Formats: sequence, structure tokens, C-alpha cells
Amino acid sequence: MNRILLYSICEFDQNLRIEQYLRRQGYSRQNLTELKKMPDSVRVNGENCILKKYLSAGDELVVYIQETECSEKIPPVNLPLHIIYEDEDILVVNKPAGLPMHPSMKNYHHSLANALAWYYQQQGKPFVFRCANRLDRDTSGLTVIAKHMLSANILSAMGYRHEIGREYLAVVRGTVVPSSGTIDAPLSRREGSIIERKVDFESGERAVTHYVAIEEKNGHSLVSLHLETGRTHQIRIHLKYLGFPLIGDYLYNPDMEHIGRQALHSYRLRFSHPITKERMDFTAPLPEDMQNAFGWQNCIHEN
Repeated sequence: MNRILLYSICEFDQNLRIEQYLRRQGYSRQNLTELKKMPDSVRVNGENCILKKYLSAGDELVVYIQETECSEKIPPVNLPLHIIYEDEDILVVNKPAGLPMHPSMKNYHHSLANALAWYYQQQGKPFVFRCANRLDRDTSGLTVIAKHMLSANILSAMGYRHEIGREYLAVVRGTVVPSSGTIDAPLSRREGSIIERKVDFESGERAVTHYVAIEEKNGHSLVSLHLETGRTHQIRIHLKYLGFPLIGDYLYNPDMEHIGRQALHSYRLRFSHPITKERMDFTAPLPEDMQNAFGWQNCIHEN
């Protein structure tokens, strides 16, 4: 993707080298290395400059991000794509259940990445798949994708600092007791499996999930979950650890009476825009399979 970014240098930032100033704006060292490879990528007051040039108050710095390569091994495929929001820097998509995030050896042509590769191919734009919050194949809902190297780096750093608010809705059987709380239980890979995880207080990585049971109907509870960390299968393992595993989870609770996939939905994303710093807040309603299976057709959750 191509992107033009303009910066007005104030007195606080004068006497910084361009590379120092850009690091303060969220550019990684790798980003700066890539900029050096791009023709005429940095200009000050209309003149091409090297990154070691010093800046003065009142200078107009322009950065031209010029990306020409596409993700390797992601063939474009015309698949349904539900875009919630798009601008020059990010893309927010409501992913359906059953769609993996990216291709795999056994599933090379049916993923969100394939769909996005097609979407941008039709516009004549190069596209590298850079997702900030990955969802399991059978988890539906919101995910945010960066459209160029800078937004990708900033979103990645925000995720590492736990600055992307993620709320999920899940369905479990029975009455959740206690009705709210925090699950602080470290996770590690289960021995002999490359997929499954388990609670492991000896050598696991810290994982924290905050939950609230928000409604009970037809013998099931709808639970809101806020992730403080983002470990693989975190919600699935933590709810099982609590004693209320996800309905329809083929790995950890194959209870398929009402739904044929894990009843988990990425309902809300909240974060500061990586470039403009504007506060962003997106929601996606429960998908039809979760509404119909458990009787929450009119459920509108606000928190």
C-alpha cells in the first residue's frame, strides 16, 4: 500500500534527526530500513533528505510509504467480505465463523487473507496481510488489519501493551457462578499436541480474562469477556477452567446439541487509531447461529 504522511515540526522536536523524530511517531527500526529502500521517501520542505538530517521548528516533513510487494503464498480468491470500516491505514472486518484467518497447507484458498488479497487485487493495489488480533477459525466477529508497515507496527506495539480493548460474547451451559470475576491462570501447550493448550501454573505464560454473565435463557448463559492478555485459546481454556466450557467447542467441550461450532464471538474492539490517534469503537451483533440456537435474537449488549 502507498501512504503519504505529513508532520509539522514544533519547537519540542527541533534539533532531532529525522530518524529520531520518526521513531517517536511509532516507526520501528525495520520501518526506517524499509524507507531507505524506497525512492524519494522522505522530504523536508519539498527536498529529498536522508534520515540523519536534523529538523528545525516549522519544518514540513513528508514521508512517502511505497509498498509494492504482496503477501507470498496467499492467492487472491473471491470470497464474501464484510467490511465494517476502512481508511488509508486500517481495515476492520466482521469475520464469519468457519473462515480461517490465513491459508494453511490443507486449506490454501479459503481464508480471510485470500478474500482481502482479492479485494485489493481488484483495486490494483498491493497487499500484505497484517492482522492485529487473530481469531480462531470458528470464532466469529471483529478483527483489525493494518494496511501498511507503519500502522502494522503501531498496532502490534499497542497489542503488546494491552492497549487494544477486546470484548467477546460466549455461550455456556447453566448458571455461571460466580456471575463475574477475573480468571488469572497461565497457559501452555499441552504435551503431545501442536494445537491444544492447558492451564499450567508452573511454566505457563500469564493469561488474564475478565468476565460477566449478562443474561441467562433456556438453560444457557451469555457471558461477556474482556481480554487483558491474548494467549492462544485463552477464552476457551479459561471458561473450561472456571467450570463453564464453551458450547460447541470441538477441542475442549464437544457439546454440539445446539450449535456446530464454538459459541464465541468477537463483539467489540476499542483502540486509538494508529495514525490519527482518534478513539475508535466498533461492535458487531451476535451472528444468526448464536442468536437462533439460544434465543437471543434481540440481544443488544452495551457496556
